[in-house]
Amino acid sequence: MSLPETMRAVEIAEPGGPEVLKPTRRPVPVPGHGQILIAVDHAGVNRPDALQRAGSYAPPPGASDLPGLEAAGTVAAVGPGVTRWREGDGVTALLPGGGYAEFAVTHEAHALPLPQGLDMPAAAALCETLFTVWSNVFRRGGLQAGERFLVHGGSSGIGTTAIQLAHAFGARVFATAGSAEKCAACEKLGAERAINYREEDFVEVLRAAGGADVILDMVGGEYVARNLKALAEDGRLVQIAFLQGPKVTLNLAPLMMKRQTITGSTLRPQSDLAKARIADELAAEVWPLLDAGRIAPVMDSTFPLDAAAEAHARMEGSGHIGKIVLRVAG
Repeated sequence: MSLPETMRAVEIAEPGGPEVLKPTRRPVPVPGHGQILIAVDHAGVNRPDALQRAGSYAPPPGASDLPGLEAAGTVAAVGPGVTRWREGDGVTALLPGGGYAEFAVTHEAHALPLPQGLDMPAAAALCETLFTVWSNVFRRGGLQAGERFLVHGGSSGIGTTAIQLAHAFGARVFATAGSAEKCAACEKLGAERAINYREEDFVEVLRAAGGADVILDMVGGEYVARNLKALAEDGRLVQIAFLQGPKVTLNLAPLMMKRQTITGSTLRPQSDLAKARIADELAAEVWPLLDAGRIAPVMDSTFPLDAAAEAHARMEGSGHIGKIVLRVAG
């Protein structure tokens, strides 16, 4: 396809709140060896985008300084050595950055085919959450069928994805959320028990159920000690964010007595090879579920690209249920 020299994009003018996201024009990126250029149709909005905007999550070396870690669209060009894709292919992809733009580049192995039955907005809402949930809940946490799984923030993009995947693979799912509406949404997705953390103590609920085998946490802070109390023997706590802060004081004796594990990861700094391996596992284990309609992203709202600031305000207001995306094409 014939490519323009410049493209619409949204950049971070300076570290700050949603208002620092400003429409701009940038040169269209050129795909390097093993990379594809995607004509972005829709792009996902995620918490790491807000962290980058605030100045606390710098892009890795060589990545675009534009926010945006996932997108769906059409392959517009391929770099040297690309064998998986050709121009015109529809893809959804994990990005190192740059999704808030009409064109974005990524490694060819970090893109996956559009699932059957999903439109572009829904396809754009897949990769950041699926890569994160699969690598942390199933690989690091080792969740197995029949085990008890607790996810905090069950109505978030990560939460709604984790509930569906854990349920689909046979786990007993518990979730926390901050309202009756959000709890109902979690249970509709497959949680057998949603806990309104404003009214109930998740520690007591999980203890009564026998303890959680795996907990996925984005809160950190004082939740870490409470999570360990809620874990069963040999339970695994997987940390992927820390909205309440990264520093805690812990009594390690109960952890040792119950043989518990604390682990965690961040996705963006991992190597191209590590992300490619996650993509291959998703293609084999999760894409059949998407194609069959057994799981699907929960969509909250769509904003035009130039209204990215409004999308961030929506996300940080915590009133959303599921994923927020930006409409880029057109």
